Amino acid sequence: MCGIVGYVGSDKAGDFLLSGLRRLEYRGYDSAGVAIHGGDTFHITRAVGRIDALASSLGQNPVDGPIGIGHTRWATHGPATQENAHPHVGGAGEVILVHNGVIENFQTLKNELIEKDYVFQSATDSEVVAHLIAEGLRVTPETPDDPSLRYVQAVQWAVAQLRGTYGLVIAFQDQPDLLIAARFGSPLVIGIGHGEYFVASDSSPLAGCTDRIVYMADHQLAVLRPGGFSVTHREQGKVTVQIQPLEAAEEEVSLQGYEHYMLKEIYEQPESLKNAMRGRLDEENATAVFGGLNLTPQQLRSVERIILTGCGTSWHSALVGEYLIEELARIPVCVEYASELRYRNPPIENNTLVFGITQSGETADTLAALRETKRKGHRTLALCNVVGSSIAQAADGGVYLHAGPEIGVASTKAYTSQCCVLAMLALYFGRIRHLSFEAGRNIIRDLQQAPGAVQEALNCNEHVKTVAEKYKDATNILYLGRQYNFPTALEGALKLKEISYVHAEGYPAAEMKHGPIALVDEKTPSVFIIPQGTTYDKVMANMEEVKARGGPIIAVASKNDPHIEAVADDVIHIPDVPAIIQPIVSVVPLQLLSYHIALLRGCDVDKPRNLAKSVTVE
Repeated sequence: MCGIVGYVGSDKAGDFLLSGLRRLEYRGYDSAGVAIHGGDTFHITRAVGRIDALASSLGQNPVDGPIGIGHTRWATHGPATQENAHPHVGGAGEVILVHNGVIENFQTLKNELIEKDYVFQSATDSEVVAHLIAEGLRVTPETPDDPSLRYVQAVQWAVAQLRGTYGLVIAFQDQPDLLIAARFGSPLVIGIGHGEYFVASDSSPLAGCTDRIVYMADHQLAVLRPGGFSVTHREQGKVTVQIQPLEAAEEEVSLQGYEHYMLKEIYEQPESLKNAMRGRLDEENATAVFGGLNLTPQQLRSVERIILTGCGTSWHSALVGEYLIEELARIPVCVEYASELRYRNPPIENNTLVFGITQSGETADTLAALRETKRKGHRTLALCNVVGSSIAQAADGGVYLHAGPEIGVASTKAYTSQCCVLAMLALYFGRIRHLSFEAGRNIIRDLQQAPGAVQEALNCNEHVKTVAEKYKDATNILYLGRQYNFPTALEGALKLKEISYVHAEGYPAAEMKHGPIALVDEKTPSVFIIPQGTTYDKVMANMEEVKARGGPIIAVASKNDPHIEAVADDVIHIPDVPAIIQPIVSVVPLQLLSYHIALLRGCDVDKPRNLAKSVTVE
């Protein structure tokens, strides 16, 4: 949830820390702070609010040096105050740290530390870790032959007592050239430069600073000095890590002229869909190709049931996947909220395949659900966007979206890429079972239409602005669709809630008469997703029911629909496309509608209140 950056080298740390925190602001923006060694000691600056507030404080009291750590916070324990902002100090100030994650046993540890006369300045669980490491230094003997060893041992002693999740970067007052990073359940990435090292909670701050990175794994601890770095594992001791190229270019994490990241990412969807499909459609064999499943076609053919699990937007894409896989592959599919699955003990049959779906690859609930089902002997696969993420490491195999960095908190291009990859998986499973060559080839042709159709759908932007003007003051909006477009209704409603704070609900259109129609009045618009297809007449009848009760109607309809104008108050046209890519195309105007309503209501679309991009806590 929170953003972490750190630097040790010969250059000045301040510029990297601030620019890195700006790139990580989507992970947390209640407060921010940095600790920079100014030649004599570490100077800590904290500010409530956005990074601009921190930058202003630093401008008034400038300090810079060759080592520093920074943090942008999404509050878990304690409100957004200067006292609760990171970095936190331990002991008499000898330890300075930043933390992402949640320490579940912090209160027990805090009580023990208070008995030892440690004084707490904040309400956070993170300060407990700082004091615990300071206590670790007191109980760890000096190591003259290797001065770093004592600090490593103190951190190891402390984290062994933690229950929960953590990504930690730690500095020490008397070691102005040493950073220690440790992770369990919260991501950390090391950037390798020339005589300098970077650390961050994801790779976006490192773009433009280095092109070589190391993804830390759970239970690993990294020691970073200007002269080199080493990584140890709690159980394996010193380990050799894999240095990987940093694929994200600096321009991918910049706005590139767009007003907001969300708008930029909406417009990137034609390209992200191409990237999702690149090299994965085999026209010669009328199937899809995946290199990372780590299961043979024979093993996959034996799958008798699939569980798709995720949270939020990923759960909606899983619903699309359920429809696609059951229709094309005839495999029973169950869609589970990961937050519920992790604590349930459902009967799961042999030959069940569990797919965890997550943009970040760090969603705590999805990771826990995947680990629990894997612990019980089931095969697990991941569908995620971030290379080297926790879920990518934990699963038996998986598929990357290749959507590129998604920085806007409200997911857009990751959702459509997830739907696209799930459609390709449905094709793949169908072809190893009963789906004919001709049917497979037709599905490939349908999928290949998606980037162009989304590009055409984006032409509705100016019209969507006028629709948004009309309905920006609505306090309740209903979203309605059937079959493939029921998940689209859910996703459209979620987008509106996330960034404009308007209450919205998604329903299957036919379910209106079973309760929700009681909400319909002249002040409650209903958004119908009604492209041409097998349920068109049924959804049209549902629209008439709303119209008869005086409810305003916004229709997302095929561009050549001859009947829709007579029923709907406002029509947003999209290309007429095959059913399996309708969810990908029909969601585009809903993304734009939520974006423009949020802007008109004065909301921060990239950093909506109370939300963060990577939900690494329960």
